[in-house]
Amino acid sequence: MALPVCVYSFHPLVLAELNRLLAAGGVPPLSYKLETDHIMDLKKIVVPAASAYVVEANARRRATEAIVEEIFSRRPGVRLLVVAERFEEAAAFPLLRLGVKGLLSYPELASHLASAVTVIASGGYWVRRALLFRYVDATLAAVRRPRLASTSAYLSQRERQVHQFLMENLSNKEIAARLNVSERTVKFHVSNLLGKYGVKRRADLILLSFTMRQLA
Repeated sequence: MALPVCVYSFHPLVLAELNRLLAAGGVPPLSYKLETDHIMDLKKIVVPAASAYVVEANARRRATEAIVEEIFSRRPGVRLLVVAERFEEAAAFPLLRLGVKGLLSYPELASHLASAVTVIASGGYWVRRALLFRYVDATLAAVRRPRLASTSAYLSQRERQVHQFLMENLSNKEIAARLNVSERTVKFHVSNLLGKYGVKRRADLILLSFTMRQLA
């Protein structure tokens, strides 16, 4: 990785273990201990450039979401993984909707942390398949499956190109440069893609498309 992985935790022992596991897996960590007052004053969180970000979940679910939102607001499009004791749907689904790319439980850390970070930094997802599929089912509750399955057949050539770049996690500015068009044009195509797939967020579109490819 060209850049280190940024690690955040409220607990010194957990932070030390995350750093150890990443370093042992050949992934250079850059760690920050979160203080309790960071929950109230999110601007105190340092968010440097990194290949990926690892956040230890707080006992208060909304606090974790707020920290994730703050990181995304400062570094749009980053690859982020959350670790916690376990992930029930009530906690996992909001994080996936925010754009989190990886969910890893404490028992899985020793075996999979370095691999999970490497995968998400490369543009992939690290979420248990059963949980990911339940999330997709929930997201598609108001969308007819036949429509999703056949959506790609109704995409224009330019929409297909934009969709592919979205799957590579490129920003609108980066897509515009690749296609030699304006950012406004890219935003127009992204809006059309969201409408055709029946979702409201880029993260949902990317995750749905990724999952459908896995199912194909």
